[in-house]
Amino acid sequence: MDNNIIEIEDLIKQFSKLPGLGPKSAKRIILKLINNKDNMIKPLAKSLANVYKKVVTCSNCGNLKIIDKSCLCETETNYDKICIVENLADMWVIESANIYKGHYHILGGTINSQDNSGSKDVLVKSLINRVKKNNLKEVIIATSATIEGQTTAHYIEDLIKNDRIKITKLAQGLPVGGEIEQLDDGTLFSAFKNRVPVTEN
Repeated sequence: MDNNIIEIEDLIKQFSKLPGLGPKSAKRIILKLINNKDNMIKPLAKSLANVYKKVVTCSNCGNLKIIDKSCLCETETNYDKICIVENLADMWVIESANIYKGHYHILGGTINSQDNSGSKDVLVKSLINRVKKNNLKEVIIATSATIEGQTTAHYIEDLIKNDRIKITKLAQGLPVGGEIEQLDDGTLFSAFKNRVPVTEN
């Protein structure tokens, strides 16, 4: 491969930005694509274009949805629990483990422990509205065990704390500093099954 081809160099840079991929891995993937233009590049380009044009983030729950169509959070009303996660990857891990049935709320990040003004960057306002609007019995805070994840958890606890709703968090099995999307199914199952009420101050 001629590394002086600007188009290929640019593609390597773009692929290298993806999680888990460095320049070497990106080059291997691009070589595979180039050697299979018709079977791989064309359908990949079409799929990426469709996602770019049609898929957006729901401003209510943080999940992905098709533009101009209702999100799942607007149609599912028969659950009495909501699980709060940091990102879509966390939700997908919990979904695939098949350990929870209920609403989800994807924050889209965490609050920096040194700067609570970061709360404006996560989807908190709509969370408060959803908790008030829906007839919920339990709010499960499933943020990571990192400092930022726990800071976010405490911030949310203070905002939604009341006598009517039970607030719980993931328990044993979630290692300190651990991220939800990195957990295996067994560890995640234990963390959900043994979730505990949030201790009030």
